[in-house]
Amino acid sequence: MRVIVLADRIGRELLPLTDRTCVALLPVAAKPLIDYTLEMLAAAGIGEAVMAVGPFGEQLRAHLGDGRNFGLSLDYWPSPGEVDIALLLSQLPKYPDKSTLIVRGDMLRSPILGEFLEAAGSSKASVLHGWCDGKPAGLWLLRGSADDTRGMGWQDIVSGTPVPAACKLLLKEGTACLLESLWAYHGANLDAAAGRIQGLAIPGRQIQPGLTVGRNSSVSTANLADVTALVGSHCRIHPSAQLQGQAVISDGVIVDRGARLSNAVVLPHSYVGELVTVENGIVRGNDLLRVDTGAQLRIVDAFLLADLDQVSIKHDFSGLLNQLAGVLLLAASAPLWLLAALAAVARHPTRPLRFRHLRGNRLVRDGTGAPVRADFTAAEWTIGIPVLAKLPWLLNVAKGDLRLVGAEAVTPEQAAGRTAEWEKMADRAPAGLIGPTQLDLPASAPAEERLMSDALFAAQAEPGKEFRVILRGLRALFSRRAWHPGD
Repeated sequence: MRVIVLADRIGRELLPLTDRTCVALLPVAAKPLIDYTLEMLAAAGIGEAVMAVGPFGEQLRAHLGDGRNFGLSLDYWPSPGEVDIALLLSQLPKYPDKSTLIVRGDMLRSPILGEFLEAAGSSKASVLHGWCDGKPAGLWLLRGSADDTRGMGWQDIVSGTPVPAACKLLLKEGTACLLESLWAYHGANLDAAAGRIQGLAIPGRQIQPGLTVGRNSSVSTANLADVTALVGSHCRIHPSAQLQGQAVISDGVIVDRGARLSNAVVLPHSYVGELVTVENGIVRGNDLLRVDTGAQLRIVDAFLLADLDQVSIKHDFSGLLNQLAGVLLLAASAPLWLLAALAAVARHPTRPLRFRHLRGNRLVRDGTGAPVRADFTAAEWTIGIPVLAKLPWLLNVAKGDLRLVGAEAVTPEQAAGRTAEWEKMADRAPAGLIGPTQLDLPASAPAEERLMSDALFAAQAEPGKEFRVILRGLRALFSRRAWHPGD
């Protein structure tokens, strides 16, 4: 028997999830969708298959290889996407004496192939369509030279093309999920993780009733009462984060302190920030897709949602380590404080300090309960020596308002005025004491130039970037510009 697996579905109905991968590689219950199909083939005794792959075929090849990890031998047939089945069969070698099994690799189903083949043995129809749970099961059998492919294409399935009753093979057991919408994809993830799709091999081990966790993941069970949750491998879930209702968290995800996930699906390598709530939604990097309202939001602030493949959330000087650095620098700079205070009093006896209202890095909830960056007040000595004037900002680093390294801190009004996409890119970086903008541009540089510099800094996620900035900052302490006004 010849076996063809259809994995060339374009998936426009699942955008934006399919803008950089194919439907067959989307994760369901922390595992690529295509894996469930190939495991079903191997369990039914299938040894070889031809994969019809579309525009993202190279990603499938990289993931599946020659199929040996599934106990299969795979060949690949390139398709422009959602190919006509009759055209596909006409271009493949003809085997009049063999039956052809066609399986959709972009649907989720119980492992019902064995039941389908067994039931097909007692039917004399030349073309058989597998159906279960009142829907097409994505399984078809064409005997010999039969070429009637009506109802097998993806568009035929979603449009409900009629299938002759004599050709329908109704399967009593199992469930089939078409994944024809974001709502259906979201529900399939929750159903698979909860065990409502029987027979699926879900990754991870159950550490308590309702909680399955993959390898190398850190999860506290303190706030997981009455929840059904699946956490993939290499995840970090903060002990104060709450999982409620149902939650599916794919591989390589970080859920920060105080975040709340309720009936949520989080795709691989996503960051869910401090205090963020995701309810009835899908998170893919910095995309938040609400399946109950249909809203699709792209979050530009990397402190809220971020794609960990593009943005480095785990900075070397983050959190408590960053604050500790601020405390140590305060102690080391103690002699300079007396010098700065005397110079400021001598220059402005009645107002040695001036204050600026800036947007920082700590997160708070606004009036609607949404997390936003908190404002803070920074003091400066009223003297013209840049290094001494900014000494009080070390207090804000120690309090967590500023990072040691980051983009230039701006006022709340300046932050609210960022409307263009390139301007919002600067929000991917934390507000910092030093950074390329602070070190390279003079105070007289135009605001647009400074914003462009910050946006470029935020867009370039490179290993060791923060340490290189710190080394440059240390060298700058001994430069003329640091000690002379106007340089």
